[in-house]
Amino acid sequence: MTQKTILDYRTLETRARRVADEILSSLTGHEVPVLFYGVPRGGVPALYLVLQHLSGVPYEVTDNLAIAEIIIDDLIDSGSTMERVTFENSTADFYGLFDKRTEEDADLGWIVFPWESAEDAGFEDNVRRMLQAIDPNADREGLIETPVRVAKAWTKWAEGYGQDPAGILKVFEDGAGNYDEMVTVANIPVYSKCEHHMADIFGTATVSYIPNGKIVGLSKLSRLVNIYARRLQVQERLTVQIADALQEHLAPLGVGVQLKCRHMCMESRGVCQQGHHTVTTALRGVMKEGDPRAEFLAVAG
Repeated sequence: MTQKTILDYRTLETRARRVADEILSSLTGHEVPVLFYGVPRGGVPALYLVLQHLSGVPYEVTDNLAIAEIIIDDLIDSGSTMERVTFENSTADFYGLFDKRTEEDADLGWIVFPWESAEDAGFEDNVRRMLQAIDPNADREGLIETPVRVAKAWTKWAEGYGQDPAGILKVFEDGAGNYDEMVTVANIPVYSKCEHHMADIFGTATVSYIPNGKIVGLSKLSRLVNIYARRLQVQERLTVQIADALQEHLAPLGVGVQLKCRHMCMESRGVCQQGHHTVTTALRGVMKEGDPRAEFLAVAG
């Protein structure tokens, strides 16, 4: 899972002073008092940290976003909150203590602020807030342990991010015994998550290769599929990643990968049509044409 960066108040004071200096340099032409707004939740304590360094500047804090002149948040992550807030008030200036779109902050991972408790500092709190947005009775007994369960489930569903294909693709240099025909593992189970809606993708994969003096344990093909499937994915990229990893680490004469999957983002929402399969294929080396291509497509089909 994503690394955490736990902040202390000294770091926050440094950032708050920097933001305050930027604000001071931009206040020319502003009427006084200047109206400040802190984006709930983290933007509120961030706002008051910044205000400590604006001595001599007449200001007022407002809870009315529409009339604010300067907006403060603790973190600009993807930028979606900033876009939403500035859509509602396009004339205000927006500042964040941290901005993960910048090179300086891009590698901070999951930022934990001092005002976030251990319970509220991670995955479980985000699930808790999502439940509060979905269910009007989010505190009922059946949902009490749901954040813990969901966090645990996602450690499995996203375990591929912490796994290296090179670590499992151990090859046997002399194991092929001059075998130069296709090796295929068919109907490998695929369980993944759509990166657009985080909905289920599930189906099967067929993986083939033609050895070039080296072979790999058959179970490793299933594990390779799982490493890339256990990430947020689109099926097209998943297919290509499996093929490219096998080509890179095994250097066979040819590689063929075909996925046949169902997508819950299409079946349970949107068009809501059930039973469709999406088929994607990636071919490498001699598998791209002629008899090897035809053989693979016949086996995969």
